[in-house]
Amino acid sequence: MDNDYTPYTKPEYYRNRELSWLSFNERVLSEARDKSIPLFERLKFLSITSSNLDEFHMIRVASLKDMVHAEYTKPDIAGMTPKEQLKAISEKTHEMVQVQYSTYNRSLLPALAHIGLNIISTHEALTPEQAAYVDEYFEENIYPVLTPMAMDSSRPFPLIRNKTLNIGALIQKKDSGLSAKTEKKEGKKEDNKKGKAELEFATVQVPSVLPRFITLPAKEGEGCNVILLEEIIERNIGKLFLSYDVVCAHPYRVMRNADLSIDEDDAADLLKEIQKQLKKRQWGEVIRLEVEEKIDKRLLKILKHEFDIGDEDIFFIPGPVDLTFLMKMYGLEGFEKYKTPKYTPAAVPALQNEDDIFTNIRKGDILLHHPYQSFDPVVQFVKQAAKDPDVLAIKQTLYRVSGNSPIIAALAQAAENGKQVSVLVELKARFDEENNIVWAKMLEKAGCHVIYGLLGLKTHSKITLVVRREETGIRRYVHLGTGNYNDSTAKLYTDCGLLTCDARIGEDATAVFNMLSGYSEPESWNKLVVAPLWMRDRFLHLIAMEEANARKGQKAHIVAKMNSLCDRGIIAALYRAAAAGVKIDLIIRGICCLKVGIPGISENITVRSIVGNFLEHARIFYFYSNGSEEVYMGSADWMPRNLDKRVEIVFPVEDEKIKKEVMHILEIQMEDNVKAHILQPDGSYEKIDKRGKTLICSQDYFCEEATRKAQVVLEPADTRVFRPAEPLEERRDS
Repeated sequence: MDNDYTPYTKPEYYRNRELSWLSFNERVLSEARDKSIPLFERLKFLSITSSNLDEFHMIRVASLKDMVHAEYTKPDIAGMTPKEQLKAISEKTHEMVQVQYSTYNRSLLPALAHIGLNIISTHEALTPEQAAYVDEYFEENIYPVLTPMAMDSSRPFPLIRNKTLNIGALIQKKDSGLSAKTEKKEGKKEDNKKGKAELEFATVQVPSVLPRFITLPAKEGEGCNVILLEEIIERNIGKLFLSYDVVCAHPYRVMRNADLSIDEDDAADLLKEIQKQLKKRQWGEVIRLEVEEKIDKRLLKILKHEFDIGDEDIFFIPGPVDLTFLMKMYGLEGFEKYKTPKYTPAAVPALQNEDDIFTNIRKGDILLHHPYQSFDPVVQFVKQAAKDPDVLAIKQTLYRVSGNSPIIAALAQAAENGKQVSVLVELKARFDEENNIVWAKMLEKAGCHVIYGLLGLKTHSKITLVVRREETGIRRYVHLGTGNYNDSTAKLYTDCGLLTCDARIGEDATAVFNMLSGYSEPESWNKLVVAPLWMRDRFLHLIAMEEANARKGQKAHIVAKMNSLCDRGIIAALYRAAAAGVKIDLIIRGICCLKVGIPGISENITVRSIVGNFLEHARIFYFYSNGSEEVYMGSADWMPRNLDKRVEIVFPVEDEKIKKEVMHILEIQMEDNVKAHILQPDGSYEKIDKRGKTLICSQDYFCEEATRKAQVVLEPADTRVFRPAEPLEERRDS
């Protein structure tokens, strides 16, 4: 079969990656607007949209700005130049921010007030009693922490750190206080008139070490009143500039370029280079400026000038700047009935016995489905290996780990116990670089062999290898997963994992670590599909096989679940397969550059995105394969970076029982009609019309299923056998 995909690569067949991501954030925002969801969950979703947008500007918008500065004009797969993308993004993000704040102001604030939680939006709205409490709180708790900074001829404009909330002010020497007050009242621009002191700029950072909102004392039955920290500072800002009159004061925040550009060839020591680059994040180019909607024009003019920012990158905020505080508010006590009850991950049925984990793996492969099932077996796998005298070596890749990682502690323990421990720590894991540098140094001190990955490639694969001496000889136990070795995010992200002692996978696992530490590439792999050299071809081959079967008039079906799809080569292959008659169902949480419903091209393709309480993170790939059904799981999305620029692992699921379980996961997600959004030909996403249908929320379904399966194992066998009730006398006799 020919490999010509050219007819399927026209720019009009593709959607821009950044605009597709913004559509994903809109889907998250739609959860915040959904009145059927518990109120505090809506706060959480609004907070997530805000933090998502921050990261998007710091990385994606920043990267496009770098391209414009470098006069890079090459269009993307959708035919858009960096300049065109920035223009479309600016329009879209401004719209989104307005929707965020209308949701906050018009929907969430009244709903919170209705249940007795009042967010006092301005300090002017405080009662005299509240004002007195707030002023005292300022003197005792806030004032000692603040550092007011002024700008004049002897003091340059201060460094405003990335993502920090600040209050900018215009101040005027007290000797012209009367005229300053008049000016403030009348809004006149007469700063430079004879005899008048000039307006000076001053700023104070809202301390991130203090809570963002303060709960005010309330009388019995009064409900809960809170006020934001910046409002308290604004109310008392005159106390920071005693010899000045404060003409105006408004909150603002900047987003800087946080995209790390590291020339690895010139970086003799990657560790030091990354540490150096991290510091630069604090003063990278300003990408976005958020200001209070009613900001004084003179103050705005100064900020614009100092940050060298255009109007298209300024956001006028009709409410509190930076809504991520809502995540903290979610934690307020006393409002539990307005939150989704916390789910406790269920035990894994195959491990609910007295045997150790290695004995259980020898009985057969074990599927793990997080967070529905506990992440504990993964932690125990490493912990038991660290203590087991028969274990000779532990090898693991670490991308993102939790703040107090039990896995890290177990690896250090294993090295201290004299085992051979090799850990690949990915220093380039975005926003976790600092964390990972700390862990790398700690593991080295404990005696682990720390590898920093391959030059120019991120190691994103999730693999652990335990080498154990047994009576029959050396046996290799392997954990492969779709998610990070992070016990915190494992409670929030949906992921799959496999525990196996299949000898062929064990051989491949050894080859992976040899490749990472010694740059030795195997000629072939037994089972694992590894990027960057082998994965793209394998996926294109699997898609082409389905296409060939469809052309023969046979049933052909692909189901693929991932986080993002934006690789032109893969999309073109999917288009060609769909045009040949292959039925393609995609479950894609985030970016999707593929378009559905193009006549003769993508009419056989459906795309759905599930946005729920947990973050969908598993990658699962199903190919009908003429009835022999092939299933793969792994760490890679269908993105150029995963296929060409990262070390990724996708692995086959061959145990028939487990294969059915993984296919069942896909089936339930395809039936979801509560949290699924369906991609339309015009690029919008719509929720399914639920009228008259049995409601299926896939995440709730998996929670109930995992709990039920764990319970069945726990119940003694005889309690599950139906016995007729005995007469009372007979029971006494026995």
